[in-house]
Amino acid sequence: MMADISAMLMTPVLLVIIALFVYAIFALGRFVSLYSVRKKNAIRYMRQIENKQAGWLSGYPIHNYFVTNPRASEDELEVYALKKLENLRIVTRVSPMLGLIATMIPMGPALQSLADGNIQGISENLIIAFAAVIWGLVIATLTFWPASVKKRWFASELINIRKLKPEA
Repeated sequence: MMADISAMLMTPVLLVIIALFVYAIFALGRFVSLYSVRKKNAIRYMRQIENKQAGWLSGYPIHNYFVTNPRASEDELEVYALKKLENLRIVTRVSPMLGLIATMIPMGPALQSLADGNIQGISENLIIAFAAVIWGLVIATLTFWPASVKKRWFASELINIRKLKPEA
């Protein structure tokens, strides 16, 4: 019974992997766009920090949250930054797990094919199994890099916001 239930999970798991791949490509595009905007506004941003002025600038989401919510505590700003990273971080961690699940599901039928002497059944199941884990790792790779860089950017923005806050 458990093997039958596992087999029914294969299609939903593969569909989620496909959806996560589409999301990863979309997220990578958004990351490149954000990089471009940040690069364009970097000088103005640094001038604002040096002059202790806080004005809205495209490409700096944590800074802009502070500009629109100047009374936000450091904890609120950190939670906002984590919220902005949450989807990327979840996809980075979940996609390899789903790849592993999609790898293990066809292993049962592959082993049964081995016991039956069906070489073609083994190869068909192993192709699906290894392709799924590869796609899970590709998705994790595509989302890990932007998540890591954005984390550094947001940490830098939080440090700069501390410089803008009036001394208590």
